[in-house]
Amino acid sequence: MDRQNLTLLTDLYELTMMQGYFKNKEENRTVIFDAFYRTNPFGGGYTIMCGVEQLVRYVKNLYFSSQDIEYLRNLDIFDPDFLDYLADFKFTGDIYAIPEGTLMFPREPMVKVIAPIAQAQLMETAILNIINHQSLIAAKAARICYAARGDGVMEFGLRRAQGPDAGTYGARAAVIAGCVGTSNVLCGELFDVPVKGTHAHSWIMSFPDELTAFKTYGELYPNACILLADTYDTIKSGVPNAIKTFQYLKDKGILGKGYGIRLDSGDLAYISKKARKMLDEAGFPDAIISASNDLDEHLIDSLKSQGATITSWGVGTNLITAKDNPSFGGVYKLAAIQDDKGNFVPKIKLSENTEKVTNPGNKKIYRVYNEPEHKIQADLICLEEEVFKESDAITLFDPAEPWKKTKLHPGEFSLRELMVPLFKNGKCVYTSPKTMDIRAYCLKEQDTLWEESRRLVNPHQVYVDLSQKLYDNKLRLLDEITEQKMRMAES
Repeated sequence: MDRQNLTLLTDLYELTMMQGYFKNKEENRTVIFDAFYRTNPFGGGYTIMCGVEQLVRYVKNLYFSSQDIEYLRNLDIFDPDFLDYLADFKFTGDIYAIPEGTLMFPREPMVKVIAPIAQAQLMETAILNIINHQSLIAAKAARICYAARGDGVMEFGLRRAQGPDAGTYGARAAVIAGCVGTSNVLCGELFDVPVKGTHAHSWIMSFPDELTAFKTYGELYPNACILLADTYDTIKSGVPNAIKTFQYLKDKGILGKGYGIRLDSGDLAYISKKARKMLDEAGFPDAIISASNDLDEHLIDSLKSQGATITSWGVGTNLITAKDNPSFGGVYKLAAIQDDKGNFVPKIKLSENTEKVTNPGNKKIYRVYNEPEHKIQADLICLEEEVFKESDAITLFDPAEPWKKTKLHPGEFSLRELMVPLFKNGKCVYTSPKTMDIRAYCLKEQDTLWEESRRLVNPHQVYVDLSQKLYDNKLRLLDEITEQKMRMAES
């Protein structure tokens, strides 16, 4: 999407509600909205926060242009006085978020917006659109990189992505989560991430023979000579001609370190083992064997288990589209409303489904690490005014089964407050780190997970607990709503 101003990247009902608050100014109170999700995608044990950089740019450019106003006027829904208000609109509130590259878990606020409700409501759709998509792709990429067990994973999915934005921001998210680079050149330019690639089958087919195609490519790119070996016959033609090319470049003194073959079809476990043997016997034990062809974390894990000799993976469609779990269930819910005295009154959403009952009030998150291993013990959601210290014992309990408790003593744990401010009183107070710096941080983050929470199938779920005060407030509100419903039924 070319335009910087994405203000109309919203659902119509956000604007109709916005006009309603404008017309009823006493209802346009300052509120708190939380964006969060309820279930980890892919049946996994965690998700990775991604999209903050674009979110910040969205809010910085949050205004209604004259073209936007004219378009809204022609819808014949909005009154002239409201359109005049929009012409002077600017965001004046606060936004907090979990930093990009940080591990996150269900039910904890990813983003917190504190603003007049008309402003906070307008932003709902864009916040969810940005954070949901990029966090989903980051989670998928992290799983794929974990399955690769230290091998390099390249993001190759641009041509299969659901549009230019999804392909470019998805590639950025994949790099943050652990991919070593992307084939997407625009992503490389915008975010200063490594771009890499080989050549297509059409390159081979356009030459009189495979060997000529290989040699020509090798002379052009001797330091990145990855040859696609399966255009005709991988074992009988592709690998032998690749070996001849490597020897040719070596004899000329120009063979670089980044050389090898790419496999894009066939039985990758069997072919890679045969190719490895052929390369080693020819004197090229350091030749890379890379693979593509509809890979995902499960196939890579299976190939590893079968002893495949692949050491570099190009993953496209299944990564960039999150094919097996193509949507992320982030939601945006009202948590509190400011009263006339400036205090935030907690609000709760009730549901027949227990997991859809929201956590009320102005909240923050502590991450609790087990020490000295420095692995995540749990996340603790508490009220903003609560302070927990490493010098005091802390009791954690499961809010769904509160009789299950763990007491941690000083020295057994460390604490970290997760959310950081992005905007204060409408002004940006956050500078996004470089993408590759976020990647380095994200890799360290993933190391704080126990292996049991990283496994691909049936992972251990990290506990997300509530403070006693927040838990009590939640029960109180639920009791009040229940009593109110009972009185209404009796009357």
